Amino acid sequence: MEYRSLGRTGIKVSLICLGTMTWGVQNTEPDGHEQMDYAVDNGVNFFDTAEMYAVPPSPATYGKTEEIIGSWFAARRNRDKVILATKVAGAGLPWIRGGQARIDRRNIMEAVEGSLKRLRTDYIDLYQLHWANRESYHFDDYWSYDPSGIGRQETIDNFSEVLMTLGDLAQAGKIRHAGLSNESAWGAMQYLRLAQENGWPRMASIQNEYSLLYRAFEPELAETALMEDIGLLAWSPLATGMISGKYLGGKRPKGSRWTLLKGPSHRDTEQAGEAVKAYMKVAKKHGLDSCQMALAFVNSRPFVTSAIIGATTMEQLKTNIESADIALADAVFEDIAAVRKEYPLPY
Repeated sequence: MEYRSLGRTGIKVSLICLGTMTWGVQNTEPDGHEQMDYAVDNGVNFFDTAEMYAVPPSPATYGKTEEIIGSWFAARRNRDKVILATKVAGAGLPWIRGGQARIDRRNIMEAVEGSLKRLRTDYIDLYQLHWANRESYHFDDYWSYDPSGIGRQETIDNFSEVLMTLGDLAQAGKIRHAGLSNESAWGAMQYLRLAQENGWPRMASIQNEYSLLYRAFEPELAETALMEDIGLLAWSPLATGMISGKYLGGKRPKGSRWTLLKGPSHRDTEQAGEAVKAYMKVAKKHGLDSCQMALAFVNSRPFVTSAIIGATTMEQLKTNIESADIALADAVFEDIAAVRKEYPLPY
């Protein structure tokens, strides 16, 4: 397993990060424990979760994933072996803090206490802001994003409040470091500027979607990540499993992620289907598993700190972790580049 620096924290995290959001819906507590045991035994030292998990989010599943991780810590007594990342929820979910959830001091303070209790730990290694208060282009809003209505000073004032709060939590020993998630280049740079000017916690990472099918992180955020040491924690590096081809032709395998959706996935486009077929052909041409090729590509990017994998079966978990040992040949990168030019942003 390769280990990379988490920003300027001095912490080394595994190239593969164990994503956990299926635990509590698609996976049971014993499933989660088995996955964590296997991951740690195979060199993974980095787990990612969030207060809103399990997914799909609902009042019944809120906090379930953190509880599963907490019961594992209690049973294994190995908290010191894991770099643990979790997140505070932004606005939009009516069952979190009475529908008043947003990224501000009151919500962060309350959310941290809840996460610590569920996780059965007294500190969080990386505390992340799950999504911005303001409008953004993340999730399925890429095509309608319009930042013209965002108030600059209001946003900067909020960033300052957040950073001061994170500083207080770090001083109290409840968090070690902070990170962003689903953020923009401008937002990341403002957080970094304010931290430097005021001695507040410096954002160590940025967790955004990134995969063969969704490369909006490039080029602006890639440059930000490299130049400012705020590396990408890539979520959905397999595009919710699309890269495997399991959803092609309208297929919905029993127990798969898309069977849990209330409506159609915004990723389910004709362009995306054709791109998946093309990438699968590249993998076959070079004797590769398409999912391992996709993960190895993400792992190869110099701006990536860690790829967050999510698995519902042990077979998937083992295959995903093995991708850390795969180095793609130049010919594979050339073929991937050709497919990207044909399908640059398929969803």
